[in-house]
Order: sequence, then C-alpha cells, then structure tokens
Amino acid sequence: MQRRLSAILAADVVNYSRLMGADQTGTLSALRAMRRDLFEPAVANHRGQIVKRMGDGWLVEFVSVSDAVDCAMQVQEGLADHDLLRLRIGIHIGEVIFEEEDIYGDGVNIAARLEALAEPGGLLISDSARNSLDGKAAAVFSDCGPQSLKNIARPVSVWRWSVGGGAPTGVVEPLALPEKPSIAVLPFTNMSGDPEQDYFADGITEDIITELARLQSLFVIARNTSFTFKGESRNIQDVARTLGVHYVLEGSVRKAGNRVRVTGQLIDGKSGGHAWAERYDRDLADIFAVQDDVTDKIVKALKVSLVGADELPERAETAAPEAYDCVLRGREQYRLFTKEALANARALYERATAIDPAYAAPYAGLAEVCLHEWFLGDAAAIDTTFELALKAASLNPDLPLVYEALGNAYLFTGRHDEAIAAFLRWIELEPNSAEAFANLAGAHVFNGDPEKVHDLIAKASRLNPVYPFYYPLYRGQAYFVAGRYEEAADFIKRAADLNPASPHPPMCLAASLALLGREEEAKAAVAATYAIIPDARLGSVQKNLPFRRPDDLDRLLGAMRRAGFTD
Repeated sequence: MQRRLSAILAADVVNYSRLMGADQTGTLSALRAMRRDLFEPAVANHRGQIVKRMGDGWLVEFVSVSDAVDCAMQVQEGLADHDLLRLRIGIHIGEVIFEEEDIYGDGVNIAARLEALAEPGGLLISDSARNSLDGKAAAVFSDCGPQSLKNIARPVSVWRWSVGGGAPTGVVEPLALPEKPSIAVLPFTNMSGDPEQDYFADGITEDIITELARLQSLFVIARNTSFTFKGESRNIQDVARTLGVHYVLEGSVRKAGNRVRVTGQLIDGKSGGHAWAERYDRDLADIFAVQDDVTDKIVKALKVSLVGADELPERAETAAPEAYDCVLRGREQYRLFTKEALANARALYERATAIDPAYAAPYAGLAEVCLHEWFLGDAAAIDTTFELALKAASLNPDLPLVYEALGNAYLFTGRHDEAIAAFLRWIELEPNSAEAFANLAGAHVFNGDPEKVHDLIAKASRLNPVYPFYYPLYRGQAYFVAGRYEEAADFIKRAADLNPASPHPPMCLAASLALLGREEEAKAAVAATYAIIPDARLGSVQKNLPFRRPDDLDRLLGAMRRAGFTD
C-alpha cells in the first residue's frame, strides 16, 4: 500500500447507458476512437497516468494540478464539436492510497463527486486544486461557492470552467451575503481536558445560536451547518465565505466543579479583525446570564437595529444547574437516534423534571423522545407526546422546541391545520430556524399544497447550507403531488445521495420512476429499499405518509405497487 499527494482527474462519458442502448456498436466505436486519438495522447502529453479504467470513465493521476487542468481543457475543447460524445471532468488534489490494482482516498472521492456535478463538456475543480494554480491559470475559473458532495462530511468550495462558459446544473451559485447582519456561531471548544464534557460546550453553543436565531433583524446560520466545523482547524475568513455570512463567533468553555469560564470573540469575516471579545468567569448558576450577555454584546457589536418582533421574552429557564446539565446531556443522547440513546435521553430529561418540575425544556425534550418512539412502533407514545408538549407549552409558551414536537404530533395524526399553525408559531418565535421552515414545508406536502414547499425549503437551505436529506425529499414529494414526476425523481435522487441509509428516498423514487415508465430503474430503487429494510411493506409505511387528500396517498401507493412493492 502506498500513500501520496496527487492531482486526480475523474472523467465520465455523459449518458453512456442511453447511448449504448440506442447504438451499442456505434457508441463503442466512437469511444475507442476518442480514447485513442484524443484522451490518451492528452494524458501522456501532460505527464499523466491512467490508474483506473471503467466502462465509461477514467481516473488519472498527474504530477501537478496544472498538468491535470491543461489536459482536461484540451480534451473538452477537442470534444466540443463531437457529434456523439461529451465528458464531465472533476479535479482535486489530495492524499490517495494505491493498493494492488485499486486507488482510493479523499483525492479520488472528491474528484469523482466533482465530476458528477459538472456540466456536459465542463470541468469542476476544488478550491485546493485552484490554489495550486498560478494567477493566470486560476483566473479562467468561475466561483461556484461551497457545494455539499455525497459522502463528504464538509462542503467543498468549487470552481468551474467550460468551453461554452455555461453553468453546470448540479452546482449552486456562491452564497450571497444577506441584506441583514449575518453570523455563524461555530462550536465552542471544550477546554476542560475531558472529552466527556463536550456536551456542555456544545449545549452552550446551541443555546447561543437559538437566542440569536430568535432575532428577526439578524441572519443566523443553523446549528447543523455550524457543527460541521467542530474539531476542525479553520480560517475564519474562509468559513465566512463558505457560509455566506459577514461575522463568525467562536469561543471556548471550561467547566470545573461549580465554576465555568466562557470566552467569545466575534470576527469580521471580510477583514479578519475582531469586532468584540470577552471572557466570563462565573458560577455555573449564572450560565444563562452569560448567554444573554453574549447575545446582547453581539447585537451591539453588529449595530443591529432591533424591531418590535425582536423583543425577546424573559427567559423561563431553571435556577437549578443540575437540571440544565441533564437537559444538555439529554440533547446529546437524543441526537444519536438509537434505542439505547433514546432511553438515556428519556432518563436524563425525567431527572431534570424531578429536579425542577417547572422547567419547560425537559418536557419538550421528552415529547420529542416520545414522538420518535411512536415512529419506532410504540402506538401509545403519541398520546404521551401531546401531553408532554402541552405541559411544556403551559410552562413556557415561548419555547420553540414545544412547537416542533407539537406540530409533528398534529401532522402525523392527521390534524393538518393545527400542525401548520404550530409550525407558523415556531417561525414567529424563531425566524432564523431552518428546521421550522423545513417542517412547515413538510406539512404543506402532506396538506396538498405543493406550490408552497419550494420557497420554504429554499429559505431553510440558505440558513442551513449543509442541509439534511429531507430538504430535497420534501421538494421531490411536492413535485410528485403536483404530478411532475421527472422533477420529483431528480430531487429524490439527491435525497438518497445525502442519506443512503434512509429507506424513504428509494421508496418515493421507485414510485416516481414507475409513473415515468422507467421500470428497470424503479426495480433498482425497490431493491435499494429492501437492502435497507428487508421486510418493507406498504402497510408499514403509511403512517409516515400523512396525506390529507386520499387521492395523493392512493396515487403514491399505487405507483409503489407498480414498481414492485407489496402490501
């Protein structure tokens, strides 16, 4: 096994399967001629080595990025007027591993993902590849901004070139700065020396994000995206550019006994200068006052003009640090989404309610746990979800988490109007919550309002650029409800790429493909579902599809039967 830093070019023939189906002999002849007369000579002339051949593509190693780019441009220019063949090409520089006759590693993975995003006849390169070029060579590339790539944990900044100068359809444009003052809060570093205390630093970060997210006059990047930077060394200006924000808050937390030290620094993403910095040494019981002061100082540093909607209610928190600690631990366990972790979260939230029965947050957390248990098959848990969510609302009607649990409980029990009202209240309380917009979008899918979904998901995606799979899934389902099955299939495929472990995208994809008459692809989607859930049946998935209009559900289930699912 050998490891080395290499420039990797990934190339693929566009629509190869379709070309082979239409004219196998002609396609193979054209491919051989292109490879012999253009591709392989270009590789050799630029000190490249083809390290892997697929039927319709190649992986090529180069000594330098400039060689790889020059080769790619020569190939694409040579194919510009070809009657049949087009290539997509991606280039990245990174560590690669050579073992026997195979090659793998980040250099390969990212190059392959960039190739998949490129337009026919186009070239995409990563930011690290572009940084290896001299100024003149780099100047011909256009900035595509950060892109979420399949199975790559963090977004990759991407640059494009094409013979015709067009934009690839799979790539989104760079994130423009919002008109409002904008901020991302990066995960605060745990300075206690004990990794077991990560939950506390994470919890402090999340609560600061939530408080800032409640201000209508600010634009605040979502927790899920901010936390992709956890544990990473980072250039703050690069982070600001990647996320499309003006300011970045970073800090640290050190907890020792009943004392806590919190440091924070607000950095201007354009200049790299400090807009504000402070250190707090307090008793643990004062942690909420620290969070409030951080929020207040950020608002003042950003010169935010608060409007009436920004008048935050007085915090209805707890005077018991032990109860707050249980809530933070419970959140950490809940997000693991295993049965054991859910049981741990339940125990921690219940302990918090025992310590402080008037503390709303653990009741809302318990409602989330119960809702998840209902999805896992506990029929009685839905009633408990309502009880706990309403209990939390009675203690603190301004707690956003209450309306997440309540809205979903309403939705999945067929009370669509009440679900939509709950999600709207959530947005009113937390106007920067990406999840509030996404949940409302999901409710509109099932309520039969597909036209309302896309703008909501666009808002959610801007707040949460490293978004989860159900954002494109909701868009795909909305297109399905609207009878636009091509668009449905496109978005559902994106959802499947983002989360290959979820059965929901391949189920819905199979239905869309069946209605398009693409039977073999539909069967493949059915097989992908069974690979995740071997005993998947239509009857078992219906409760996860709370359509208000019977025709929408009947059309989906009928299409799934046509694809090959059984009752």
